[in-house]
Amino acid sequence: MSLHEASFRVKHECPYREISERHPDLTIKEWYLDECQVIEVTAPEPPTEALREEIRSLGTVLHESVDDDGLHVVTQSCLCTLEDSIIQRFEEHNCLYQPPTIHRQGWEHYSVIAFDEADVRALLADLEADRDVEVLSKTAIEEQRLPHSMLAPIDQLFETLTDRQLAALRLALERGYYEQPRGTSLRELADSTEVARSTFEEHLRKAENKLLTNAGQFLRLVTASSGGDPLGVEESETAEQPAD
Repeated sequence: MSLHEASFRVKHECPYREISERHPDLTIKEWYLDECQVIEVTAPEPPTEALREEIRSLGTVLHESVDDDGLHVVTQSCLCTLEDSIIQRFEEHNCLYQPPTIHRQGWEHYSVIAFDEADVRALLADLEADRDVEVLSKTAIEEQRLPHSMLAPIDQLFETLTDRQLAALRLALERGYYEQPRGTSLRELADSTEVARSTFEEHLRKAENKLLTNAGQFLRLVTASSGGDPLGVEESETAEQPAD
Protein backbone atom coordinates (compact mmCIF):
# COMPACT_ATOMS: atom_id res chain seq x y z
CA MET A 1 0.00 0.00 0.00
CA SER A 2 1.33 3.43 -0.98
CA LEU A 3 0.76 6.85 0.50
CA HIS A 4 0.69 10.03 -1.52
CA GLU A 5 2.77 13.11 -0.79
CA ALA A 6 2.27 16.54 -2.31
CA SER A 7 4.35 19.69 -1.99
CA PHE A 8 2.97 23.02 -3.10
CA ARG A 9 3.17 26.72 -2.45
CA VAL A 10 0.34 29.23 -2.02
CA LYS A 11 -0.28 32.93 -1.58
CA HIS A 12 -2.86 34.27 0.84
CA GLU A 13 -3.05 36.83 3.62
CA CYS A 14 -0.48 35.91 6.27
CA PRO A 15 1.88 38.28 8.09
CA TYR A 16 4.92 36.01 7.75
CA ARG A 17 4.36 35.47 4.03
CA GLU A 18 4.14 39.24 3.62
CA ILE A 19 7.40 39.73 5.53
CA SER A 20 9.11 37.19 3.28
CA GLU A 21 7.82 39.09 0.25
CA ARG A 22 9.32 42.35 1.51
CA HIS A 23 12.57 40.58 2.51
CA PRO A 24 13.25 38.04 -0.29
CA ASP A 25 16.55 36.89 1.25
CA LEU A 26 14.74 35.54 4.35
CA THR A 27 13.54 32.00 4.98
CA ILE A 28 10.88 31.80 7.70
CA LYS A 29 9.96 28.38 9.12
CA GLU A 30 6.82 28.06 11.21
CA TRP A 31 5.77 25.25 13.59
CA TYR A 32 2.46 25.06 15.47
CA LEU A 33 2.52 23.83 19.07
CA ASP A 34 -0.85 23.75 20.83
CA GLU A 35 -1.60 27.43 21.59
CA CYS A 36 1.83 28.66 20.51
CA GLN A 37 3.84 28.84 17.35
CA VAL A 38 7.59 28.67 16.85
CA ILE A 39 9.21 30.85 14.19
CA GLU A 40 12.75 30.42 12.86
CA VAL A 41 14.12 33.15 10.61
CA THR A 42 17.32 32.58 8.63
CA ALA A 43 19.13 34.90 6.25
CA PRO A 44 22.65 35.46 4.89
CA GLU A 45 23.08 38.26 7.43
CA PRO A 46 21.96 38.46 11.07
CA PRO A 47 18.41 39.86 11.45
CA THR A 48 18.27 43.61 11.84
CA GLU A 49 16.63 45.20 14.86
CA ALA A 50 14.00 46.66 12.52
CA LEU A 51 13.05 43.16 11.34
CA ARG A 52 12.96 41.81 14.90
CA GLU A 53 10.72 44.70 15.94
CA GLU A 54 8.41 44.00 12.98
CA ILE A 55 8.02 40.38 14.09
CA ARG A 56 7.44 41.44 17.71
CA SER A 57 4.67 43.79 16.59
CA LEU A 58 2.67 40.86 15.20
CA GLY A 59 1.84 39.35 18.58
CA THR A 60 2.93 38.52 22.12
CA VAL A 61 6.47 37.10 22.08
CA LEU A 62 7.19 34.50 24.78
CA HIS A 63 10.80 33.80 23.81
CA GLU A 64 13.37 35.27 21.45
CA SER A 65 16.97 34.31 20.77
CA VAL A 66 19.58 34.63 18.02
CA ASP A 67 22.31 32.11 17.25
CA ASP A 68 24.25 30.79 14.25
CA ASP A 69 21.06 29.19 12.90
CA GLY A 70 19.13 32.47 12.87
CA LEU A 71 16.41 34.18 14.86
CA HIS A 72 14.12 31.98 16.98
CA VAL A 73 10.79 33.34 18.23
CA VAL A 74 7.96 31.72 20.18
CA THR A 75 4.67 33.61 20.06
CA GLN A 76 1.67 33.16 22.33
CA SER A 77 -0.74 32.03 19.65
CA CYS A 78 -1.13 31.52 15.94
CA LEU A 79 -1.33 34.87 14.18
CA CYS A 80 -3.42 33.56 11.29
CA THR A 81 -7.01 32.76 12.20
CA LEU A 82 -7.79 29.04 12.35
CA GLU A 83 -11.28 29.60 10.97
CA ASP A 84 -11.17 28.34 7.39
CA SER A 85 -7.39 28.22 7.73
CA ILE A 86 -5.33 26.21 5.30
CA ILE A 87 -4.44 23.71 8.05
CA GLN A 88 -8.14 23.17 8.69
CA ARG A 89 -8.66 22.48 5.00
CA PHE A 90 -5.98 19.80 5.07
CA GLU A 91 -7.95 18.00 7.79
CA GLU A 92 -11.24 18.35 5.91
CA HIS A 93 -9.68 16.54 2.93
CA ASN A 94 -8.02 13.80 5.04
CA CYS A 95 -4.54 15.13 4.33
CA LEU A 96 -1.86 15.12 7.03
CA TYR A 97 0.10 18.37 7.32
CA GLN A 98 3.88 17.99 7.40
CA PRO A 99 5.49 20.85 9.37
CA PRO A 100 7.11 23.26 9.12
CA THR A 101 5.42 25.81 6.90
CA ILE A 102 8.14 27.63 4.98
CA HIS A 103 7.68 31.26 3.96
CA ARG A 104 10.05 32.42 1.24
CA GLN A 105 9.92 35.18 -1.37
CA GLY A 106 6.23 35.82 -0.82
CA TRP A 107 5.09 32.19 -0.95
CA GLU A 108 4.01 29.72 1.74
CA HIS A 109 5.38 26.23 1.14
CA TYR A 110 3.45 23.18 2.45
CA SER A 111 3.73 19.40 2.29
CA VAL A 112 0.91 16.95 3.00
CA ILE A 113 0.46 13.18 3.01
CA ALA A 114 -2.76 11.30 2.21
CA PHE A 115 -3.85 7.68 1.91
CA ASP A 116 -5.82 8.39 -1.26
CA GLU A 117 -4.56 10.41 -4.23
CA ALA A 118 -8.13 11.63 -4.78
CA ASP A 119 -7.95 13.46 -1.43
CA VAL A 120 -4.85 15.33 -2.60
CA ARG A 121 -6.54 16.31 -5.85
CA ALA A 122 -9.63 17.51 -3.97
CA LEU A 123 -7.51 19.56 -1.55
CA LEU A 124 -5.61 21.30 -4.35
CA ALA A 125 -8.84 22.05 -6.22
CA ASP A 126 -10.32 23.54 -3.04
CA LEU A 127 -7.28 25.76 -2.46
CA GLU A 128 -7.15 26.92 -6.09
CA ALA A 129 -10.69 28.24 -5.74
CA ASP A 130 -9.61 31.24 -3.65
CA ARG A 131 -5.83 31.58 -3.74
CA ASP A 132 -2.79 31.21 -5.97
CA VAL A 133 -1.43 27.65 -5.83
CA GLU A 134 1.62 26.12 -7.52
CA VAL A 135 2.16 22.37 -7.21
CA LEU A 136 5.85 21.57 -6.75
CA SER A 137 5.67 17.76 -6.59
CA LYS A 138 3.24 14.84 -6.26
CA THR A 139 4.69 11.42 -5.48
CA ALA A 140 3.70 8.00 -4.16
CA ILE A 141 5.76 6.81 -1.20
CA GLU A 142 6.10 3.43 0.42
CA GLU A 143 5.01 3.08 4.05
CA GLN A 144 8.55 2.31 5.23
CA ARG A 145 9.64 5.68 3.85
CA LEU A 146 7.31 7.72 6.00
CA PRO A 147 8.91 11.09 6.81
CA HIS A 148 10.17 11.25 10.39
CA SER A 149 8.20 14.46 10.93
CA MET A 150 5.00 12.44 10.42
CA LEU A 151 5.91 10.05 13.19
CA ALA A 152 6.35 12.41 16.13
CA PRO A 153 3.76 15.12 16.79
CA ILE A 154 5.46 17.55 19.17
CA ASP A 155 2.51 17.93 21.52
CA GLN A 156 2.35 14.14 21.97
CA LEU A 157 5.97 14.06 23.12
CA PHE A 158 5.27 16.52 25.95
CA GLU A 159 1.63 15.83 26.79
CA THR A 160 2.27 13.91 30.04
CA LEU A 161 4.78 16.37 31.54
CA THR A 162 3.63 18.77 34.25
CA ASP A 163 4.42 22.49 34.13
CA ARG A 164 7.12 22.08 36.80
CA GLN A 165 8.72 19.18 34.93
CA LEU A 166 8.73 21.17 31.70
CA ALA A 167 10.25 24.16 33.50
CA ALA A 168 13.00 22.01 35.04
CA LEU A 169 13.78 20.43 31.66
CA ARG A 170 13.96 23.78 29.90
CA LEU A 171 16.18 25.30 32.61
CA ALA A 172 18.59 22.35 32.40
CA LEU A 173 18.71 22.62 28.62
CA GLU A 174 19.28 26.37 28.55
CA ARG A 175 22.01 26.24 31.25
CA GLY A 176 24.00 23.59 29.33
CA TYR A 177 23.30 20.62 31.62
CA TYR A 178 23.08 18.25 28.65
CA GLU A 179 26.21 19.50 26.94
CA GLN A 180 29.55 17.68 27.02
CA PRO A 181 31.21 18.73 29.22
CA ARG A 182 28.25 19.83 31.31
CA GLY A 183 27.75 23.58 31.58
CA THR A 184 26.19 23.33 35.03
CA SER A 185 25.36 20.90 37.82
CA LEU A 186 22.14 19.78 39.47
CA ARG A 187 23.05 21.74 42.59
CA GLU A 188 23.62 24.94 40.58
CA LEU A 189 20.33 24.45 38.74
CA ALA A 190 18.43 23.89 41.98
CA ASP A 191 20.11 26.88 43.65
CA SER A 192 18.78 29.13 40.87
CA THR A 193 15.20 28.12 41.73
CA GLU A 194 13.04 28.30 44.83
CA VAL A 195 12.83 24.54 45.37
CA ALA A 196 15.13 22.13 47.18
CA ARG A 197 17.73 20.20 45.22
CA SER A 198 15.97 16.88 45.80
CA THR A 199 12.68 18.33 44.57
CA PHE A 200 14.27 19.87 41.48
CA GLU A 201 16.06 16.61 40.68
CA GLU A 202 12.79 14.72 41.01
CA HIS A 203 11.08 17.10 38.55
CA LEU A 204 13.96 16.77 36.08
CA ARG A 205 14.26 12.98 36.26
CA LYS A 206 10.52 12.50 35.84
CA ALA A 207 10.56 14.88 32.86
CA GLU A 208 13.41 12.95 31.23
CA ASN A 209 11.70 9.63 31.85
CA LYS A 210 8.35 10.76 30.45
CA LEU A 211 9.94 12.38 27.41
CA LEU A 212 11.91 9.27 26.49
CA THR A 213 8.92 7.04 27.16
CA ASN A 214 6.74 9.16 24.88
CA ALA A 215 9.42 9.21 22.20
CA GLY A 216 10.07 5.47 22.44
CA GLN A 217 7.38 4.42 19.97
CA PHE A 218 8.68 6.87 17.38
CA LEU A 219 12.28 5.79 17.98
CA ARG A 220 11.34 2.18 17.26
CA LEU A 221 9.61 3.19 14.03
CA VAL A 222 12.55 5.30 12.87
CA THR A 223 15.11 2.56 13.56
CA ALA A 224 12.99 -0.43 12.49
CA SER A 225 14.35 -0.49 8.94
CA SER A 226 17.89 0.70 9.66
CA GLY A 227 19.30 -2.65 8.49
CA GLY A 228 21.56 -3.83 11.24
CA ASP A 229 22.71 -2.77 14.68
CA PRO A 230 25.41 -0.03 14.50
CA LEU A 231 26.29 -0.65 18.15
CA GLY A 232 26.67 -4.41 17.73
CA VAL A 233 24.45 -5.13 20.72
CA GLU A 234 24.18 -8.84 21.38
CA GLU A 235 20.73 -10.30 21.85
CA SER A 236 20.12 -11.13 25.47
CA GLU A 237 20.10 -14.77 26.34
CA THR A 238 17.15 -16.46 27.92
CA ALA A 239 16.46 -14.94 31.30
CA GLU A 240 17.93 -16.86 34.19
CA GLN A 241 15.48 -19.10 35.97
CA PRO A 242 15.00 -18.37 39.66
CA ALA A 243 16.95 -20.65 41.98
CA ASP A 244 15.08 -23.52 43.57
